[in-house]
Amino acid sequence: MMRLRQFLKNTAKSGLSILIISPLIYGCSSSTSPTYIKENIEQSIQDICRNEYRLDVKARLTGSTLWVYIPIEDIFVKSDKPEKYLERFTIETNKEELKDGVLKLEYLVKPIPEEYKFQDYRYNKAAIEKMNNVWKVLRRVIFSMDRKKAQEPKFFVLVTADIKNGFEIEELFYYLDLKKVSYEFISWGEYQHRSIQDMNIAQEIIQDKEGTHLKYEDITFDDFICRQIQHRIRLKFQKPEVAKGADIDKEILKAVIYTVKTYGFDNFSAVELRNLLTKNNVILNRAAVRARFIE
Repeated sequence: MMRLRQFLKNTAKSGLSILIISPLIYGCSSSTSPTYIKENIEQSIQDICRNEYRLDVKARLTGSTLWVYIPIEDIFVKSDKPEKYLERFTIETNKEELKDGVLKLEYLVKPIPEEYKFQDYRYNKAAIEKMNNVWKVLRRVIFSMDRKKAQEPKFFVLVTADIKNGFEIEELFYYLDLKKVSYEFISWGEYQHRSIQDMNIAQEIIQDKEGTHLKYEDITFDDFICRQIQHRIRLKFQKPEVAKGADIDKEILKAVIYTVKTYGFDNFSAVELRNLLTKNNVILNRAAVRARFIE
């Protein structure tokens, strides 16, 4: 148990293993009339999971954000063939916020000597099957909903909780991103970059079958953009996706520009980058940021 706990702490910090699973997406429904409406979406998801897959999940719609809580046990098991991964950077600070029209980034990313390490645990096949079954139900309901503007949930949060070992995997995604990958407008690799995954370790998760420990919130588009940038920075430096000796400030700015451009986000007047390691501060107004879209 102690080794699993240490693995979970490292995983939560690095964001490595939680990026392995992709939802199973099947052909899109050809139905032209909505099967589900906003008022019955919570109960519909719970009923389908229980009746077709014998899974007791909890769904809650908060504003335009749908939360689905999946309580299971033993998400990870000891691996017979530990997976090797490379460490090239360490992230000590990675904060983003949108305040008074300024998109502020504060980060401390350190290059470290390259070193290969091994993950001693892997996903439990039984857990993967349960998670994918919930994904199938969620996708089925989402694509059969009344898509009128007033009825449309914009964001979805799936929380898979290991109620035996006290940790959970949270995945936040935007409806249009799921739609685009389903119709092959974007690749699976791009979808995994857009789907924001994180891990939480807490005592209150243990034996919480109802998801009472969660703080259900309505995700705003501003929140999503900040989390999206944070997520892409983690991938850049902890997967890692950038080469040794990379210009960290430049790579951070690339993450900002790509996110803003991808989502057509313009609810900001400036971007402020603060490198806590070098003490370098950069401020770009919105016009300067948009000018870099073609780079």
